[in-house]
Amino acid sequence: MSGLAHAGDVVLDVARSPLGLIGITLAGYQAGRWLQARVGGHPAVQPVLVAIVLVGATITLLGVDYADYRSGVELVTFWLGPATVALAIPLHRQAAQLRGFVLPMLVAVVVGVVVSVTSAVLLARLLGADEVLQRTLAPKATTTPVAIALADGLGGIPPLAAVFAIVIGIVAALTGPAVLNVLRIRDRRARGLAVGAVSHGIGASRMLREDETEGAFAGLAMGLTALAASLVLPLLALLLW
Repeated sequence: MSGLAHAGDVVLDVARSPLGLIGITLAGYQAGRWLQARVGGHPAVQPVLVAIVLVGATITLLGVDYADYRSGVELVTFWLGPATVALAIPLHRQAAQLRGFVLPMLVAVVVGVVVSVTSAVLLARLLGADEVLQRTLAPKATTTPVAIALADGLGGIPPLAAVFAIVIGIVAALTGPAVLNVLRIRDRRARGLAVGAVSHGIGASRMLREDETEGAFAGLAMGLTALAASLVLPLLALLLW
């Protein structure tokens, strides 16, 4: 019995190690991809959402704090940077689609950031949220690292800003294409731009599966929205608070 107990302790130690936590993360995402394939690629089954649920449940059972988990999977976080940059590859293939679209796209991104920030802040204020929560919600449409940095600079709660960014990204990736269909928006560029501006990397990955042009413009929108929010949000803060 003591040998089995010792073996169990070893397994737990390995699972709680950085290598084990990375393995759990990758396994959770692969499980999400497998499940999505089993249901015929239904958009409601997002691999990221499945991974969050599985990984969250696993590290809770293992007794691993989030801070320890985040520290253990820094290698995965590091590779998110090159993966994001790789989204420029499909955009390069679609460079001809930018003709006559650059100025409307830039205007749309800036206006979208203004509407996103002000609507979130005013709605939160209307519902009775305090100023800290309002400042945390403001950068919700940007990528997670940018949302964390902007929330920190605004005096919000960076970890909570990351949660908002991820949740909103998943919800927008699930519902965005359907909403665009209802609105009868057919232009591939506009569809990609709309989803990427709201749901960043999660939405861009979904749009890439549906159409290369949509995916390319979703990736572009993700970067432009982060840049626009970084420039516009400090100015909006002067007006909102």
